Amino acid sequence: MEMLTKIFGSGARLKTLRLFLFNQDSSFTLTEVAERTKITKEIARHEITELLSADLLRKKGTMFPLRYQVNPRFEHLTALDTFIRDSTSVRPQNILKALRRAGTLKLVVLSGHFTNAVEPQIDLLVVGDNLEERVLISAVRSLEAELGREIRYASFATADFRYRRGVYDRLLRDVFDYPHRLLIDKIGL
Repeated sequence: MEMLTKIFGSGARLKTLRLFLFNQDSSFTLTEVAERTKITKEIARHEITELLSADLLRKKGTMFPLRYQVNPRFEHLTALDTFIRDSTSVRPQNILKALRRAGTLKLVVLSGHFTNAVEPQIDLLVVGDNLEERVLISAVRSLEAELGREIRYASFATADFRYRRGVYDRLLRDVFDYPHRLLIDKIGL
């Protein structure tokens, strides 16, 4: 029971858990954990130390910088993974709030990871006018830190989206032919 007590404790712990559980085949350095979860290195070091002592994480390799990965032999890994996956979601309002800073949104579609569809190449489609790519990237990175996994996304100007839709672009077909969810539709799909 003491192992499970150490696992939960703070928002930083939850972000760290999500990062490792949603990317079990990957290993991360301390710097990568801090960057991807948007927490400080000191807090990331503390969280990794706690998860190492609970035996949820293991050190990978002996080279510097040290890399950390989920311990596949952790006794409660399956149950913890299921619990975190089932309880992790970013509310649509939060997604829209983050994206609105990037420009005038005309269409926002969730696909892929957000709809549990395996086939689509992207998780998020953003169409708008005067989209600032730098702000959009920042918004997506912020959402990734909350989710604990990479979000594959595409963004288009409205005119470019209409053209691609007219020529039956494969990327758009992959989104609209599989389960998807419209958050904003000012184009009239």
